[in-house]
Amino acid sequence: MASDPPAIALFDRRAWRAHRDRAARLAQTGDGADFLHAEVAERLIDRLDLVGREFPDVLDLGARDGVVARVLTQRPGTLRVVAAEPSAEFLSGTPTPRLAADPELLPFRDGSFDLIASVLALHWAADLPGALAQLRRALRPDGLLLAALLGGQTLVELRTALFEAELAEEGGVSPRVSPTVELADAAALLQRVGFAMPVADSETITVSYPDPLALMRDLRAMGETNALAARRRGGLRRATLARAALIYRERFEGGGGRVPATFEILFLAGWAP
Repeated sequence: MASDPPAIALFDRRAWRAHRDRAARLAQTGDGADFLHAEVAERLIDRLDLVGREFPDVLDLGARDGVVARVLTQRPGTLRVVAAEPSAEFLSGTPTPRLAADPELLPFRDGSFDLIASVLALHWAADLPGALAQLRRALRPDGLLLAALLGGQTLVELRTALFEAELAEEGGVSPRVSPTVELADAAALLQRVGFAMPVADSETITVSYPDPLALMRDLRAMGETNALAARRRGGLRRATLARAALIYRERFEGGGGRVPATFEILFLAGWAP
């Protein structure tokens, strides 16, 4: 009897970690671009402040440089904050206790935490339902998951320009768009994996740039560049890049000659029953 074909990985996990390592090194030299993560972290903490409860044991999943972990440590009633981050370069700068961990492979016992907070890490989970199920099991009864991840409208301008440019210049398109959960389905997904009182909402952050190349440099410095396993290796051809920049300006240029970049942020909240 023929065996099933091996599953094809969605993301290149080694490349993803390397991108985060590079972002950490750039941040250490002052060339990083952490403004988006800092802004989303602040908005997530604002949501947590509305809960009005104390959470003794906390996990910061996808901790990057530990900014969320440090804030959570200062909250009344907090006894321990564990920083979990797949990048060794980022991890070296986070507060202790800390450990290297991938959002898809959590090394925690069931019922380990009262709160799990995650800022812009879960959109890199190939099996998001599976990752959320692991997070629910890692929570104690009446524990809270509060997560922010990129939604499907993120970088719609850049994706449009690159798609049309590659098609025109190269006759084909490299996979660039990671699968994302839609806002309409997010609360149902939380409920499906066992969370109670699931809530999902979205916010849009629009950043303006002098040109599309500046946006691409920031994405590289953030560690948010393409890590799909099926991506085309070797980067963009010069002609393709030039055409993409031209299409971007023609379609989306705003006032003052600057171009916008849209980031859709999905905020998910659910309680362990």
